[in-house]
Amino acid sequence: MLQNDKLIIEQPVPMRKQVYEHLRTQILNRTIEPSSRLVEAQIAKEIGISRTPVREALHLLEKDGFLESLPRVGYCVKKLAWDELDEIFEIRRVNELLACRWAMQKIDDIQLEKLERNLEKVKDGLRKDEPDIFLHYDEEFHEIIFEVAGSRHLFEICQQLRRLMLRYRAASIKSHETVKVALQGHETILQCLRSRDERGLEEAMTAHLEFSKQDIRKEALSGDIQE
Repeated sequence: MLQNDKLIIEQPVPMRKQVYEHLRTQILNRTIEPSSRLVEAQIAKEIGISRTPVREALHLLEKDGFLESLPRVGYCVKKLAWDELDEIFEIRRVNELLACRWAMQKIDDIQLEKLERNLEKVKDGLRKDEPDIFLHYDEEFHEIIFEVAGSRHLFEICQQLRRLMLRYRAASIKSHETVKVALQGHETILQCLRSRDERGLEEAMTAHLEFSKQDIRKEALSGDIQE
């Protein structure tokens, strides 16, 4: 079940959050494979805690699209599906473009500098042969834009979409070349925000998301994602 080192519970972080992060990491790195069954009682026994925080963590993982609940079986790791991904990307595209338009009206030099520092951290990761750090800084880049846009509701909607998409993206971000192209997309988005080029920004964000989708599509063709 839990194939990595045993989870050590730390205080005062809620146990359900620690269990959630532990299981999510194992799902993302394929330590726990798609279709694997997760048994509440077994997980609780292996970690050495009560079943309640495990139950809560499993429920959150289901909510975020990592697990599915099966009658009389419990939870299993949800398989990646192309039709679901296509739907998520289209909804995300609409919301990301709206956030960009709102952010363009409000962004200042300090916030532009935050985006610039974000890009430099990705470049530094590439120099250190750590392309997988892009997942973290990709999330941060888009969060900065949503923060500038200033809509809590829009931010929450897009955060949920990003959580649903994380499994697909984690499976596809494996090479320097993929990260370099995605990074170029972020650089173009930043340039358009800096110059207040609304049309260019829309084209850049659309192209960036389309690249992400097609990169994940390669994983589907390789058999990692079901059609």
